[in-house]
Amino acid sequence: MAGSRQRAVVGLVAAMLAVATLGVVVDKFVLQAEWWQEDHRTTTEPAPPLLDVGPPPGPVALGWQLDTVVRRSGLSPYDQVAHALVDGQLLVATTRGLDVRDARTGERRWHYHREDWVLLGWAATRHHLIAYVERAGHRDNRMILGFDAAGGRLLWRQQDEVPAATERSTLRWPAGSDVVLTAAAGDRSVLRGRSVATGEQVWTHALPRGCTLPEAGTYASDADDALAAISLDCEDRSRVLAIDPQSGRTRWVREFDAQDPPEIAVRGEVVLVSDGTALRAYDQAGREFLTRPGDDVCGATMCPAVVSGGHLIVVYRSGPGDDGRRLESIQISSHRSAWRRTAPAYPALVAKGDRLYALRPNLTPELRPAGIDVIDAGDGRTATVPAPLVVPPGPNRARPWLAAGGGLLYVSVPEALPSPSGAVRLMALRAAAGGPGPAELGGVPAADWPDACGLLNRRDLPGGHRSRPVYVTVGTVRLPRPVSCTYEPDGDRPKPSGREQSAGAPTVTIEWVADSAASASALLAALRASEPQARPVEIGDEAYELNPSSGTIAARVGRYLIGVSAFQTPGLATRLARAVALALHARAS
Repeated sequence: MAGSRQRAVVGLVAAMLAVATLGVVVDKFVLQAEWWQEDHRTTTEPAPPLLDVGPPPGPVALGWQLDTVVRRSGLSPYDQVAHALVDGQLLVATTRGLDVRDARTGERRWHYHREDWVLLGWAATRHHLIAYVERAGHRDNRMILGFDAAGGRLLWRQQDEVPAATERSTLRWPAGSDVVLTAAAGDRSVLRGRSVATGEQVWTHALPRGCTLPEAGTYASDADDALAAISLDCEDRSRVLAIDPQSGRTRWVREFDAQDPPEIAVRGEVVLVSDGTALRAYDQAGREFLTRPGDDVCGATMCPAVVSGGHLIVVYRSGPGDDGRRLESIQISSHRSAWRRTAPAYPALVAKGDRLYALRPNLTPELRPAGIDVIDAGDGRTATVPAPLVVPPGPNRARPWLAAGGGLLYVSVPEALPSPSGAVRLMALRAAAGGPGPAELGGVPAADWPDACGLLNRRDLPGGHRSRPVYVTVGTVRLPRPVSCTYEPDGDRPKPSGREQSAGAPTVTIEWVADSAASASALLAALRASEPQARPVEIGDEAYELNPSSGTIAARVGRYLIGVSAFQTPGLATRLARAVALALHARAS
C-alpha cells in the first residue's frame, strides 16, 4: 500500500515537472519565438534622394498628410508619436514599432512591429536606426535592435541592454558618429558606446562617483553627430555630461545647484541647459556664451533653438506673457548678439541653409490658422504665411514637430480624436501659387474680409450694447475692417484690448476667409479634431460647439470661418452664431 502511494506521488511530481517544462518550452519556443512575433517588412529600393532645402518664402499648400493614432500601451509616459527625417526618409516611431516612409510622397517603405512587445525608445544616425523594445508585462525581457535605415534590414540585436537616457516626449535617445549610447540593464553608473552598424561595444565611460544615468526624462538627453549630452542623477548636485560619441571621451562636465536634473538640448556642437534658474548655452569647449535668467525662461518645454551659419538662434521668454518672448541670434565664436526681435510663442523652429522656418500657433490671436514664419538667418527679417492646420492650445499636448527637406516643410501636431488617446497629424507642405491677394492672407484680398462689427443688429442684442472693434496686422498687411468685435453692455467700462471679455459681453470674430469653401471646411475639420469636447450643431454650412459649458461656437459659412463666444452662456452663443451666419449668407448672395 505504501509502495502504491509512493509511486503515485512520484508520478504526480513527474507530471508537474512535465507541465512546468512544457510551459518553459512553450514560452521560449512559441510565445517568444521570432517567427510569429515579428511583423518585419524590408525593401531593396535605395533610399530616395531628398535635397537639403525647404520651400521658398511664399504661400504653402498641403502636399500629403498622415494620421497616426496614439496607441495605449499601459505605460502612459511612453505613449507618444515621434517623427524624424533619416537618410532621405520619414520615420514614424510609436510604441507599436518603427514605420519608415518615402519623405517625398508618404508612401510606405519598410516597418518593424513586434507582437506583444512595446517600443520604448529609438535612436538614429545618418544611415541607421536603432530600436529598444520590451516584452509587455515582462520588463526583464528586453532588446536593442539595429537596422539599416534605407531598407530596414536587421543588422544586430543585443539583449539585456538599455538606452543611456530616453526623452519621454519623443522616445528618442542619443546617438552620433555611428555610435549609440547604452547602459547595462543592471548598472547605470557606466555609459557604453555601441556601433550602430555591428552592435559591438566600442567604448565604456565610468560616470563621476555618486552619479547614474537617468532612465528617462522630459529632456534628459540629446545628441548631434559629434556631440552628445546627458543630464545625470547625482547625490550631491545635478550635472550635465558632454561627450564625444565616437570615442566616449569627456568634452566637459558642468554642475548645477538645482536638485532636479536640468533639461538639455543639443544643436550642432552647442548644448543648451535649462535648470530652473536660467537658460544657458555652452560651446564645444564647455564655455558658457549665453545666459538668460528666469525660472520660466523656456516655459513648459525646452526653448526652441537651431544653429545656422555659426550662430545660435533661440526663442526664450524675457518677460511675462507672449509679448515677452524674444528670438535672438548669437555668434558662437565671439559670444556676441547679432540681432534680436520680439517673437510669438513659436513651438518649433528649424534651419535650412540661410533660412529659418518657425511655426506660429496662430497668425494672430484672433485668426484661426497656424502660420509659418520664414526668417532670414542673417538679419531676422521675416515673411509670414498661413498654414492649413490648427495647433491645439495647452502645455499638456504633444509638442509640434517641424522639419524641412526636398523643398517640403513637415509639420506634425497633436489631435484630440479619435478617443481616448487621440492622434498625431503629419502634414507635408509644399510651395503654392499665389492668389490675387497678399501671401500673408493666403492669396485672399483683404477687401474680402467683412466687418465683424456689422454682422449683428439691435434685434440680435437687445438691451443696449457698445461695440469694441479689434483690428489686426499680419506681417505687413493690415486688414481694413475689424476682424473681431466685442459687444459690451452699455453699463460696462470699456476694456483696453480685444483679448479680454466679461460675462455677458459676446464676441464675434471672422477667424478666417479661405480661398474656397473646401479650404475653409478643411480648416474647420482640423479645429474640430483638436477639440476633445466639440459636438456638431446646425448653424451655417457646418458648425461645432467647442465646449458645452464655455459658450463658444465655430462655424463655416461658405469660405468664411467664424467664431462666436458668449462667456459661460452657450444658448446666447448659439443664437448669435445663427444670426451671424444669416448675415454672411445674405452678404454672399
